[in-house]
Amino acid sequence: MSAEPSSSQDIQPKRRGLARYAFALIPLLAFAGFAAIAGKMLYDQDVNGRDISAIPSALIGKKAPSLALPPLEGSRTQALTSSAISGKLTLVNVFASWCVPCRQEHPILKQLAEDSRLTIVGINYKDRNDNALRFLGELGNPYKAIGIDPTGKSAIDWGVYGIPESYLVGPDGTILYKKVGPFDTRSVTQDLLPAIEKAAAGKG
Repeated sequence: MSAEPSSSQDIQPKRRGLARYAFALIPLLAFAGFAAIAGKMLYDQDVNGRDISAIPSALIGKKAPSLALPPLEGSRTQALTSSAISGKLTLVNVFASWCVPCRQEHPILKQLAEDSRLTIVGINYKDRNDNALRFLGELGNPYKAIGIDPTGKSAIDWGVYGIPESYLVGPDGTILYKKVGPFDTRSVTQDLLPAIEKAAAGKG
């Protein structure tokens, strides 16, 4: 006597069990993917010496977005407008008082401000006016102009990933170089200074 075929009631629990296993695998696969990407980035940094913070920007080689930001009241620096950087080799630095890496890189910006070839300006990102003034009062002000960006709209126009972030803009308004994350001695000597020298020599 042949066995009776399994009823739909027997099949449904099996399907639900398989579905649960499939859903359980999704987070594991996602984690494995992220781990592989992170491992590749660390390998490139440690073995190949690649600066993983030097994220390519679609804006490099193109005209910088226009600037029309109001000044940081009380900083005694001018507003950040396109005319403030026109005709000058300029480093546009996006910073905030609540940003710990911004504090770490600030002494380097102070040193760069002594370079007569370079003008440094700041976009104060989603910050409070009094906190930004306290930040500059404590660490010093390397900026020739500061514009406030309380909503982050200007940062979006510039394609900011996170702060600090800096853009080297040529006298003609072309973006020549981008740095994601804080400057350190290595990124300044190996990347920024060569870009400045190239631009200053008219080869940008």
